[in-house]
Amino acid sequence: MENRTERKVLKTQVLVLGGGSGGLGAALAAAREGAETIIVDRQGFLGGNMTIGLPLLGFLDAQKRVSTKGLAQEIVDRLIELGGSFGHRECPLHNSTTVIDPNLMRIVIFEKVKQYGVHPLLHCEVIDTNVENGELKSVIVKGKGDEIEIVADVFIDATGDGDVAYLSGAEYEKGQYSKGEIKQEIQPGTLMFTIGGFKLEKFMDYLEDHPEELKHGESMKIRPGYTADFLRASNNHVFVGLRNTISKLREEGKCPIDRDTIIYINLPKEGYIAINSLRILNFDGSKVEDLSKGEIDAHLNILPLIEMLQENVPGFEDIYLSSIAPFMGVRESRRIIGKQMIKEDAALKGEIPEDTIALGSYIIDIHSGAGDSTIIKSLKDPYGITYGATISRDVKRLMLSGRCISVDPVVFGSSRVMATCMAVGEGTGIGAALAAQQNILPEEVDVQIIRKKLRENGAILSLEESVTLS
Repeated sequence: MENRTERKVLKTQVLVLGGGSGGLGAALAAAREGAETIIVDRQGFLGGNMTIGLPLLGFLDAQKRVSTKGLAQEIVDRLIELGGSFGHRECPLHNSTTVIDPNLMRIVIFEKVKQYGVHPLLHCEVIDTNVENGELKSVIVKGKGDEIEIVADVFIDATGDGDVAYLSGAEYEKGQYSKGEIKQEIQPGTLMFTIGGFKLEKFMDYLEDHPEELKHGESMKIRPGYTADFLRASNNHVFVGLRNTISKLREEGKCPIDRDTIIYINLPKEGYIAINSLRILNFDGSKVEDLSKGEIDAHLNILPLIEMLQENVPGFEDIYLSSIAPFMGVRESRRIIGKQMIKEDAALKGEIPEDTIALGSYIIDIHSGAGDSTIIKSLKDPYGITYGATISRDVKRLMLSGRCISVDPVVFGSSRVMATCMAVGEGTGIGAALAAQQNILPEEVDVQIIRKKLRENGAILSLEESVTLS
């Protein structure tokens, strides 16, 4: 019988914790800069929410200008080659949609990891950190009963929930502001699932005959043009609607979901759509009790929702369950306090400071964590996500990537999407690599060198560098 071994110790220059879009961008960029890079994830694959059927949002702004390229575009280009994406399409609701095949995405990510020389450590969970005099020295992960201590020059928390920062004692925020104070209303979680047998043309005919199904609540400020004609014109679309039908069914007690619309993503494979409608309320994705209850409740709502659609919506009569995402999708939890915080006023004004490492251009999209509504505000221009928002204020050598970066709750409604997270990660990864190679703190790196390297690899950091999608 094999005995339990002592804790193993690994050393690396850059350690990325979390393999979603923010972590992936960071790890690929750090390795591309020549830094020895390990990426840790709890799953047996990388990509996080990019692998559960969601579209990539955040590539275009409201004026159809490209705001994100770099590594994110590189991955989309490869998916297009494989038939796993339609590319980018302008959208009056989301600014743009980039529909992807979630299974091909997993393969493409491993291709990129191998290409750039990232070292993945999968099936591992962060369980503790070692902080001395305010400086992060190592992170302990556990997988299959074994503990591994990883010592690094720079650490990047891309866990989504800010687990590394939390374990290290960094200050954080959760929830929306109310009269300047934080209130504990966090955006809801969801469980994605995919259905087959969907008749797109029949559903489009229904929408043309019932345009009221595409009317939205007053809290959703949507630009003109989100019509049945727009949706029918391209398979590359995300549908948000059926508000009248849902309202009627809820009044009759026949609707199993806590939201006022149905959201689906039209996948590259004909007849298949991903459903993003299982809103789990009063949910905190950083608490295992909430995750456990949310998983159970969401799974038990899948078949009732399918039955409701089959019986009430043309085009859905023959749908069937094809697959269920391997984990809950978490929209919001901890936001770690950084050296800088990006605030609502700066985003609404479209401020792009000189230390910007990525542009945010997605709408402000805030799902109610306690009810059925959604707040949507359009941004006229992109805003800058600064390097200081990716560096922990409280813990030395700890950087941030993905949705746990330092932003206020309104900006979070925009910055949380995956194309933006990957762009932020690319800048964070370069900064981490340079800090490790120069044996300095991340905040001591010359941000203009980071920006130069980002531009050399195709990133967009200003409106002047952007082009309009034809």
